[in-house]
Amino acid sequence: MFKKFDLLPAKFAAILSLAMMPVISMATDYVEGKNIPAELLPFILPNTKLLAYEVADLNGDDKADYIFILEKQKKHPDDDPIDHEQRRLNIAIRQADGKLKLIKTNDKIVFCSGCGGAFGDPFSDLTAGKKTFSVSHYGGSNWRWANTYQFNYSKKDDTWQLVKVSELSFMASEPDKVKEKIFAPPRHFGKIDIADFDPENFKGAGAK
Repeated sequence: MFKKFDLLPAKFAAILSLAMMPVISMATDYVEGKNIPAELLPFILPNTKLLAYEVADLNGDDKADYIFILEKQKKHPDDDPIDHEQRRLNIAIRQADGKLKLIKTNDKIVFCSGCGGAFGDPFSDLTAGKKTFSVSHYGGSNWRWANTYQFNYSKKDDTWQLVKVSELSFMASEPDKVKEKIFAPPRHFGKIDIADFDPENFKGAGAK
């Protein structure tokens, strides 16, 4: 499967892969031109498309849940393609009767298609495993950057909370000089629910 960080210099891709090691993917499908699971169809809103999804036991109850990304479609060809609320992350949990219920959304975690600079669409990957998921991006021009936001399920709070942010960067002319920053609780932030997460305002946020 194509992932955008396949295009990164080998060292940069290796570091990004290591940052994502705790997350084990169970099933990923980048949906362009592919079949959409029938049980997800009711969650696809008008004027949106399913950009990506994962199937995983997101809350540790041994049932298959869904995490998926919807992307707004332009209503008119002349509409501005850069919409900073263009993409919505959704979490649908399997109920006792076997049906899915949408319980969490976030409009900020997945960057818009025009937010990647000269490199293009920055969305790189959605991964998920038991009680965990991550969203990754890659973009830039001469100055390249990447990030990964990881969330784990808290049984106590019955939600997914930010547990790690990885930020990497390098100059295209110096691909071996990678700079990496790792942010984790409680030093850099407190409890941040996925519904409240803002990539621009997570440092110092959340109760500790």
